[in-house]
Amino acid sequence: MDELNRVSTEEFKAQPKKPIVVVLDSIRSMNNVGSVFRTCDAFNVEKLFLCGITARPPHKDIAKTALGATESVEWEYVEDVVELAQRLKDEGYAVMLVEQIDESIMLNDLHFTDFGKVALVVGNEVFGVDDRLLPICDAAIEIPQFGTKHSLNVTIAAGIVIWEAAKQL
Repeated sequence: MDELNRVSTEEFKAQPKKPIVVVLDSIRSMNNVGSVFRTCDAFNVEKLFLCGITARPPHKDIAKTALGATESVEWEYVEDVVELAQRLKDEGYAVMLVEQIDESIMLNDLHFTDFGKVALVVGNEVFGVDDRLLPICDAAIEIPQFGTKHSLNVTIAAGIVIWEAAKQL
């Protein structure tokens, strides 16, 4: 740990966080949940919210990919993602969907600093984010892609967007 310049779990919890929360909207794979926990730890986000059918710790499949991040990252389960999104908006967060829609903004064109605190919502592996979020979100973020596929694994997409938000904020 010392050679890698890593902080302890206690030090991590005490250090100031980036003004970012991440919302997982009905993520099916517990391995994906664990991976996002780890990404939230890596980029020092404030909190991770688990919604809908998203599994919650403790579970061995989450722990397998989280590698202890379930102990360092603050998290909360909220059943209804729409209620959570409205709560976050009321708390001053810009609610941003990681989703390809007609009005989405390309990630490389987005200035997170224009929004201050951000809530990044990542949706279900098959169906994406809950459609009820569309009218209340502040933006939808699309990751530019140049190959034959136009989708990414949910953990990869989350990691790319969380990194860019953390870098800018």
